[in-house]
Amino acid sequence: MSPTLTGAVRAPTAVRGSAFRRSARARRPRHRSGLLLTLQRRVRSWSPTRRDLEHWASEALGRHGEGRELGVCTVGEAESAQLNGRFRGQDKPTNVLSFAAAQLPVAALGVPPLLGELVICPRVLAAEARAQEKTLRAHWAHLVVHGALHLAGYDHVRAAEARRMERREIAVLRRLGFANPYRS
Repeated sequence: MSPTLTGAVRAPTAVRGSAFRRSARARRPRHRSGLLLTLQRRVRSWSPTRRDLEHWASEALGRHGEGRELGVCTVGEAESAQLNGRFRGQDKPTNVLSFAAAQLPVAALGVPPLLGELVICPRVLAAEARAQEKTLRAHWAHLVVHGALHLAGYDHVRAAEARRMERREIAVLRRLGFANPYRS
């Protein structure tokens, strides 16, 4: 049986808005991939480098991410549970939430348009990695790819959509050097 990823949601991003973008602006070096990733760590725990996160997301998004900005924010269990309850009606922390930028204010001139934001809870992610006997790095890559695909329009509500999304995740992760995350 495939492990289920909880928490991927496509909701308006009034959660972070421009305050997130302003606070993360100092950590936005230019890059080669065409995708600009901003990282905000709101909890102290291990997470991959901004460069790795950007590489994984860029590989998942392909042309959809070129010239766009993606925010990644790591949060604690309490904030994850609050956001999950507010946007998904589930009162518990989750691994990743994807927020599309459709309703955010238009970016200032010279700032790439925001694609969306991924909110990741490292404690939930680490517990899942242990339970599924995966490396922490492999599970991080999977969840970044999964969340980025939601922002690119993929979903897993219907069975056919889920199969399509899983095939894409497996292919992207294989290109990145990671094993199929759905195999036991």
